[in-house]
Amino acid sequence: MGVVIESSVWVPTSSVYIFIFLSCFFSLSLFPFYLSKHAPTKSPPFSDHPTFASPLRFQRYFLLLYSLASVLEGLWSVYGEFELVYYGITKEDTVTFMLIGFGAALFVGSFLGLLSDLIGRKKSCLVFYIFHLVVGIWKRITSSPSFWVANVCLSLATSIFSFSFETWAVVEHDKGHRQDLLNETFWLMTFFESAALIGSQVISNWMVGGNLEKEIACPSTAAIFTAIVGISCISRVYGASPQSVTFKEYKVSFYSYILCDRRIWLLACAQACLHFSIVVFWILWAPTLVADGREVYLGFMYPCVLGARMLGSTLFPWFINAPLQTEDCLVYAFIIQGLLLSIIAFDYQEIGALVTQYFLFHACIGLILPSLARLRTMYVPNELRGGMISLSLAPANAAILFILMQRGYYRTVENSEVIAFAAVGLFVAAGCMYVLKRLGKQPYQNWHKL
Repeated sequence: MGVVIESSVWVPTSSVYIFIFLSCFFSLSLFPFYLSKHAPTKSPPFSDHPTFASPLRFQRYFLLLYSLASVLEGLWSVYGEFELVYYGITKEDTVTFMLIGFGAALFVGSFLGLLSDLIGRKKSCLVFYIFHLVVGIWKRITSSPSFWVANVCLSLATSIFSFSFETWAVVEHDKGHRQDLLNETFWLMTFFESAALIGSQVISNWMVGGNLEKEIACPSTAAIFTAIVGISCISRVYGASPQSVTFKEYKVSFYSYILCDRRIWLLACAQACLHFSIVVFWILWAPTLVADGREVYLGFMYPCVLGARMLGSTLFPWFINAPLQTEDCLVYAFIIQGLLLSIIAFDYQEIGALVTQYFLFHACIGLILPSLARLRTMYVPNELRGGMISLSLAPANAAILFILMQRGYYRTVENSEVIAFAAVGLFVAAGCMYVLKRLGKQPYQNWHKL
């Protein structure tokens, strides 16, 4: 008599999506009533002579460009792994490509922020779209594309994405716009980025469809079209400010205001720890879910975790208008993240419990990202912001390279140990925020000019 083993497939229920949608809706709709009763008076403008007649016009245009850039990032992140499987790339080769990509981000991408500060933020954003355009055309015209070339270009584009758009937004808002409008832009960037990543998944699934042989190159077509639209839009947006700082002056200023300031080192450490934990999550979230052998539809869970990030970003305006300081908020958020990863690393969980922890982890990310951007506005001069952000990611990329080599090639560490290492990093980030608050005894300073 034969034994029939039924496969167990876990998918999130529709109530999860409804909960995320309603939570975001009520968070956004109830905030104006809270603001009218509890918030202090509006933040003063940066200057008494605003240069833009309509600051909201730039904000809308910028968020459009940022959403297009997020769609490009999402297309390759969603579609890239499927493409490797389609072309028969082995796991060992996949690890090699990841090492090449993170190596490019470490040895080249770490210095792109410095270059951006010198040549202009708008030009850096333009280079981002050009990288994606080149990769899209390359994959479209070649039957068997060279993945290491694509990985290098996409890794450099991701490095530019991490600092160029934020720096550009801050510089433009510094031309006479209100502080509260800049804070609003920060959390809207996280909100629209998460929504665009979900949209990129929808676009990829719709374009690929069921005929893989004919439709495998369609996401590349979508990337080409999106990149061309982005290049056209950014070419017509407001003109870039002339760069009057020479490299020698920039080097002296960077040493004085960045390398010699302990507060900047604490901010950079926290940013590096967060970046490392996010990368570790996206590398190991699928193996952790299927560790017990059950089948999981990751395509249904991807919108859940990104929806949690959207929800977390909507909480940011509530916290910045509360008595709680930004540093305190970050301490609690980092500790919660560290505890969640510690539980995931050392305690076996059912899939439902794991998904709940993933949800909370990404909700904290949605709150942390705009909070760190706000702290950078307080402590980092605008003219040096891109270099500070790109260099702060160098330790995280170096740690990722080390982990990939030890786990992918030598098999000397386990997945749980990697996750535990990321949890320790988050506790370190919480400590950095605590020390930063202790050091910030003087009133917050807004650096506008060196």
